[in-house]
Amino acid sequence: MPTVALAVTDGMLHYELSVAVEVFGADLTHIVDPWYDFSLCGNGPVRIGRFGLEPDRGLDHLTHADTVIVPGWADTDREPPAELVKAVRAAHAAGARLASLCTGAFVLGAAGLLDGRRVTTHWAHTRELARRHPAATVDPDVLYVDNGDVLTSAGKAAAMDLCLHLVRLDHGSAIANKIARRLVIPPHRDGGQAQFIATPVPTPGHHPLGELFPWALERLDQPLTVEDLARQARMSSRNLGRHFKHLTGTTPLQWLHTQRIHHAQELLETTNATVDTIAVATGMGTATTLRRHFHRSVGVSPDTYRRNFRP
Repeated sequence: MPTVALAVTDGMLHYELSVAVEVFGADLTHIVDPWYDFSLCGNGPVRIGRFGLEPDRGLDHLTHADTVIVPGWADTDREPPAELVKAVRAAHAAGARLASLCTGAFVLGAAGLLDGRRVTTHWAHTRELARRHPAATVDPDVLYVDNGDVLTSAGKAAAMDLCLHLVRLDHGSAIANKIARRLVIPPHRDGGQAQFIATPVPTPGHHPLGELFPWALERLDQPLTVEDLARQARMSSRNLGRHFKHLTGTTPLQWLHTQRIHHAQELLETTNATVDTIAVATGMGTATTLRRHFHRSVGVSPDTYRRNFRP
């Protein structure tokens, strides 16, 4: 019987924790027997938001598990407890498979388990994770990453995707699909699918591009070039590139492309406009071009996105 231990301490996110309990801690022997030998591991009573937990075992039990799940760490500005980090590191050394959900990746990072690996976390925290762990390759555009012994997921729903991925590895696709149907969720979203990332424009301020951003957003349907943007900003193309990199972390053309995709997402969510109409409105020209770029950036087609996100 495979054993799964869920590491818990004060300051974790209750949603990610409950996802792991629902998948691995429920009695699903009517679907497959044996299921998992599941334990909640923490050194004493734990407070998770408004919820109190009584762990089954201490953190030292993590070294006896086949798989250790680390839920999201709520305050990424604060270092996780030393006892948790030590226990996670010891579990990995003992041969356990480590899986972090959402910002649980910061715990794995503190344990030194991200270096040399491709990893992910919630898109809003990927830059900080990369800053703290430059030896890791942080991918902001995927739902989860499987390195074999270390797995990391993006936020919230992607935590469920990773848990089902683990079930798929342990029990096969048919069983994972049955669990998904029980939970009334899609049976399989591949880890390489893009996170659904919000792409806000930098907040208005006294910076040189303060007036350029709204000007460009009003003209996404037009074939804007770097020279057009530089001319509007009254600076050289090279200087424009430096300001863009500082404010957005990307190039002017990539920023434009991202805003066009974001605008297409908004139109798919809020209007009945056809894909052809949206392609023109976002400067993509044709439905074929929009579908190609949208799928490459978001990981699903415009039609699938509309079905999933239209209220």
